[in-house]
Amino acid sequence: MGAKAIQLSHVNITVSDVAQAEEFYCDVLGLTVMFRRGSAASFLSANEACSHEIALIQARPETPGPVEPGRRLGLNHMAWQMGTFEDLKEVHRKLKARNAEIVRIADHNFSLGIYFRDLDGNENEVHYELPLEDFPRDETGFSRENPFPYQLEDDTPVDSPVREISLV
Repeated sequence: MGAKAIQLSHVNITVSDVAQAEEFYCDVLGLTVMFRRGSAASFLSANEACSHEIALIQARPETPGPVEPGRRLGLNHMAWQMGTFEDLKEVHRKLKARNAEIVRIADHNFSLGIYFRDLDGNENEVHYELPLEDFPRDETGFSRENPFPYQLEDDTPVDSPVREISLV
Protein backbone atom coordinates (compact mmCIF):
# COMPACT_ATOMS: atom_id res chain seq x y z
CA MET A 1 0.00 0.00 0.00
CA GLY A 2 1.29 3.43 -0.95
CA ALA A 3 1.15 6.79 0.70
CA LYS A 4 -2.27 7.87 1.94
CA ALA A 5 -3.50 11.36 2.84
CA ILE A 6 -4.80 11.64 6.39
CA GLN A 7 -7.32 14.46 5.89
CA LEU A 8 -8.13 17.54 3.84
CA SER A 9 -5.93 20.25 5.32
CA HIS A 10 -7.31 23.48 3.87
CA VAL A 11 -9.07 25.23 1.03
CA ASN A 12 -7.52 28.25 -0.67
CA ILE A 13 -9.87 30.72 -2.38
CA THR A 14 -9.27 33.98 -4.19
CA VAL A 15 -11.53 36.78 -2.99
CA SER A 16 -12.19 40.35 -4.10
CA ASP A 17 -11.62 41.84 -0.62
CA VAL A 18 -9.71 39.84 2.01
CA ALA A 19 -10.87 42.01 4.94
CA GLN A 20 -14.55 41.71 4.00
CA ALA A 21 -14.26 37.96 3.35
CA GLU A 22 -12.45 37.49 6.66
CA GLU A 23 -15.21 39.35 8.53
CA PHE A 24 -17.89 37.28 6.75
CA TYR A 25 -16.35 33.89 7.57
CA CYS A 26 -15.51 34.89 11.16
CA ASP A 27 -19.03 36.23 11.79
CA VAL A 28 -21.08 33.54 10.05
CA LEU A 29 -19.00 30.45 10.89
CA GLY A 30 -17.17 31.66 13.99
CA LEU A 31 -13.76 31.00 12.41
CA THR A 32 -10.62 32.39 14.05
CA VAL A 33 -7.95 34.41 12.24
CA MET A 34 -4.79 32.38 12.75
CA PHE A 35 -2.49 34.80 10.90
CA ARG A 36 -2.46 37.41 8.14
CA ARG A 37 -0.06 38.47 5.43
CA GLY A 38 -0.88 42.15 5.37
CA SER A 39 -3.91 42.80 3.17
CA ALA A 40 -2.86 40.06 0.71
CA ALA A 41 -4.02 36.99 2.64
CA SER A 42 -5.82 35.80 5.75
CA PHE A 43 -5.69 32.29 7.20
CA LEU A 44 -8.72 31.15 9.20
CA SER A 45 -9.58 28.04 11.16
CA ALA A 46 -12.40 26.39 13.07
CA ASN A 47 -9.79 24.19 14.74
CA GLU A 48 -7.32 26.43 16.53
CA ALA A 49 -4.91 23.50 16.90
CA CYS A 50 -4.04 23.73 13.18
CA SER A 51 -2.59 26.54 11.10
CA HIS A 52 -5.68 27.11 8.94
CA GLU A 53 -8.55 25.43 7.12
CA ILE A 54 -9.26 28.24 4.70
CA ALA A 55 -6.87 30.69 3.10
CA LEU A 56 -8.35 33.89 1.67
CA ILE A 57 -6.11 35.35 -1.03
CA GLN A 58 -6.58 38.84 -2.48
CA ALA A 59 -7.52 38.80 -6.19
CA ARG A 60 -5.91 41.08 -8.72
CA PRO A 61 -8.28 43.80 -9.97
CA GLU A 62 -8.63 42.13 -13.39
CA THR A 63 -9.65 38.73 -11.94
CA PRO A 64 -13.06 37.66 -13.29
CA GLY A 65 -15.83 36.64 -10.91
CA PRO A 66 -17.03 33.07 -10.33
CA VAL A 67 -18.89 31.18 -13.01
CA GLU A 68 -22.34 29.74 -12.29
CA PRO A 69 -21.96 26.36 -10.52
CA GLY A 70 -22.34 23.43 -12.88
CA ARG A 71 -20.91 25.51 -15.74
CA ARG A 72 -17.25 25.08 -14.86
CA LEU A 73 -14.85 22.48 -13.61
CA GLY A 74 -13.34 22.89 -10.16
CA LEU A 75 -14.55 23.44 -6.64
CA ASN A 76 -18.31 23.01 -6.22
CA HIS A 77 -18.54 24.04 -2.57
CA MET A 78 -16.80 23.90 0.80
CA ALA A 79 -18.63 22.05 3.58
CA TRP A 80 -18.37 23.01 7.24
CA GLN A 81 -19.67 20.53 9.81
CA MET A 82 -21.39 22.00 12.86
CA GLY A 83 -21.11 20.35 16.26
CA THR A 84 -24.80 20.57 17.15
CA PHE A 85 -28.11 21.14 15.42
CA GLU A 86 -28.51 24.34 17.49
CA ASP A 87 -25.22 25.61 15.99
CA LEU A 88 -26.60 24.95 12.50
CA LYS A 89 -29.74 26.91 13.35
CA GLU A 90 -27.63 29.80 14.65
CA VAL A 91 -25.64 29.96 11.39
CA HIS A 92 -28.95 29.91 9.47
CA ARG A 93 -30.15 32.91 11.50
CA LYS A 94 -26.86 34.76 10.85
CA LEU A 95 -27.10 34.13 7.11
CA LYS A 96 -30.68 35.44 7.04
CA ALA A 97 -29.73 38.50 9.11
CA ARG A 98 -26.92 39.33 6.65
CA ASN A 99 -29.25 38.75 3.65
CA ALA A 100 -26.68 36.22 2.42
CA GLU A 101 -27.73 34.22 -0.62
CA ILE A 102 -29.03 30.87 0.62
CA VAL A 103 -28.91 28.63 -2.44
CA ARG A 104 -30.84 25.72 -0.95
CA ILE A 105 -31.45 23.75 2.21
CA ALA A 106 -31.11 20.05 1.60
CA ASP A 107 -32.15 17.02 3.59
CA HIS A 108 -29.52 14.33 3.00
CA ASN A 109 -31.35 11.91 5.33
CA PHE A 110 -28.37 11.63 7.69
CA SER A 111 -27.57 15.36 7.64
CA LEU A 112 -29.19 18.69 6.94
CA GLY A 113 -27.18 21.09 4.79
CA ILE A 114 -27.57 24.81 4.19
CA TYR A 115 -25.87 25.91 0.96
CA PHE A 116 -24.98 29.59 0.71
CA ARG A 117 -22.71 31.97 -1.16
CA ASP A 118 -20.02 34.12 0.38
CA LEU A 119 -19.47 37.74 -0.68
CA ASP A 120 -17.66 36.65 -3.88
CA GLY A 121 -20.23 34.02 -4.88
CA ASN A 122 -18.26 30.99 -3.64
CA GLU A 123 -20.62 28.29 -2.48
CA ASN A 124 -20.37 26.89 1.03
CA GLU A 125 -22.36 24.31 2.93
CA VAL A 126 -22.89 24.21 6.67
CA HIS A 127 -24.36 20.98 7.90
CA TYR A 128 -25.21 18.99 10.98
CA GLU A 129 -24.75 15.26 10.64
CA LEU A 130 -26.43 12.68 12.85
CA PRO A 131 -24.10 10.41 14.82
CA LEU A 132 -23.23 7.36 12.69
CA GLU A 133 -25.29 5.04 14.92
CA ASP A 134 -28.39 7.18 14.19
CA PHE A 135 -28.06 7.17 10.37
CA PRO A 136 -31.32 5.96 8.79
CA ARG A 137 -30.67 2.49 7.36
CA ASP A 138 -32.49 -0.17 5.43
CA GLU A 139 -31.45 -3.56 4.04
CA THR A 140 -29.31 -1.91 1.33
CA GLY A 141 -27.39 0.42 3.66
CA PHE A 142 -28.22 4.10 4.11
CA SER A 143 -31.90 4.78 3.68
CA ARG A 144 -32.78 7.46 1.15
CA GLU A 145 -36.43 7.53 2.20
CA ASN A 146 -36.26 8.62 5.84
CA PRO A 147 -36.14 12.38 6.21
CA PHE A 148 -33.73 14.10 8.56
CA PRO A 149 -35.53 14.13 11.91
CA TYR A 150 -35.21 17.89 12.70
CA GLN A 151 -36.44 21.06 11.01
CA LEU A 152 -34.59 24.40 11.01
CA GLU A 153 -37.69 26.52 11.55
CA ASP A 154 -41.38 26.01 10.86
CA ASP A 155 -41.33 28.40 7.89
CA THR A 156 -38.13 27.10 6.27
CA PRO A 157 -38.74 24.70 3.36
CA VAL A 158 -36.39 21.74 3.21
CA ASP A 159 -35.96 19.49 0.18
CA SER A 160 -36.61 15.95 1.39
CA PRO A 161 -35.17 13.59 0.43
CA VAL A 162 -32.40 14.93 -1.81
CA ARG A 163 -32.34 13.05 -5.11
CA GLU A 164 -29.61 14.92 -6.98
CA ILE A 165 -26.91 13.72 -4.57
CA SER A 166 -25.95 10.08 -4.79
CA LEU A 167 -25.27 8.46 -1.46
CA VAL A 168 -24.00 5.26 -3.08
